[in-house]
Amino acid sequence: MLESQERTGPERRPVLLVLASTYPRWLDDPEPAFVHELAKRMTDRFRVIALVPHAASASTSETLEGVEVYRYRYAPARWETLVNDGGIVTNLRRERWKLLLVPSFLLAQGVAAWRLCRRLRPDVLHAHWLFPQGLIAALLQYLPGSRIPFVVTSHGADLWAIKGRLFDCLKRFIGRRAAMITVVSRAMQDELKRTGLGDSSVLPMGVDLDRRFTPVDGDRDQDELLFVGRLVEKKGAHVLIDAMPRILRSRPGVRLTIAGFGPEEPRLRSQADSLGVERSIRFLGAVPQANLPQLYRQSALFVAPFVESRGGDREGLGLVTVEAIACGCPVVVGDLPAVRDVLDQSEDAFMLVPPGDAAALADRVLEMLENPERGIASAARLRLRLLKRFNWQAIAMGYGDLLLEAGRAR
Repeated sequence: MLESQERTGPERRPVLLVLASTYPRWLDDPEPAFVHELAKRMTDRFRVIALVPHAASASTSETLEGVEVYRYRYAPARWETLVNDGGIVTNLRRERWKLLLVPSFLLAQGVAAWRLCRRLRPDVLHAHWLFPQGLIAALLQYLPGSRIPFVVTSHGADLWAIKGRLFDCLKRFIGRRAAMITVVSRAMQDELKRTGLGDSSVLPMGVDLDRRFTPVDGDRDQDELLFVGRLVEKKGAHVLIDAMPRILRSRPGVRLTIAGFGPEEPRLRSQADSLGVERSIRFLGAVPQANLPQLYRQSALFVAPFVESRGGDREGLGLVTVEAIACGCPVVVGDLPAVRDVLDQSEDAFMLVPPGDAAALADRVLEMLENPERGIASAARLRLRLLKRFNWQAIAMGYGDLLLEAGRAR
């Protein structure tokens, strides 16, 4: 029980062990940071310890904004490339040899988690992603000294892209042993029911709507389009580049800024060259989170043409859309089920386009560029609606309550 802890010294908060794959390697790392953003916001209620994979140039242990971070080694440094620059699923599909890293990745994380459980006696675990972290948390229940209640959160790729009879059985195995399951969108909740995992709660990751992603007065560049995200297939940047010739025929001055990095970048550059639109596209590469608001604030339109990848992977939610709206930027988004958690009203329909349809995307972009006042008014309306649902303070409070409840059931 959390109330009966006998820890000595000034630290008497319950101990939370976070298991994750994607995590910042250092401050201002352009890799997705939502797990850390949640973890650091719970340090007022928990002693938070994050166990994550090591990567080149990262410390093996440090305290990052109040979170004690331990990075386990799973291969020689130059081969620790399974996670970053695209994510595990994408990296495995692009470079099949990385399958050889999976056994050591799983074993190293499992052993490190077991040792931390025995040494630190956490009150509760938070496993981000069903695979591999949820599986590791479930297996720990069978080892001495590590029968710790856990909450598992699915973010999308672990649900959409990892399918089949064996994996569905493993998902049910994880679900039966988890104290609670959370997902980041209602569409994912439906998929969990299809798999037979039973009840789950919808609780998304958050956006810093108080300080970082805020609107400011100022003129927007009426010919600048913006894309932000990992350069992987499901983000749909290739569809936007396909749409550029049609857009430029009507508005030759339009420019597209692509902020992000990933394995698809060489292919996207080649695509732009072959379509003759390379001079109208600027690839910024990795952009720190602190620099994103200015991009959102200066652009006429944010375009997130989400698609379902050939392997079945798709967005779990798409928080970049919330970031753009929070900065007052109009948006056009690929209409996947998870997006409806952000654009869920009938008046939002004009911001949605059929996934993968470059012609429809081009026409909607042109329509929005010709009517900027409508998009700006919609972004302002949406921001007010999203404040309560995606503000980090509310999200962290919700997760903290769930984790405390799980720990009390020990």
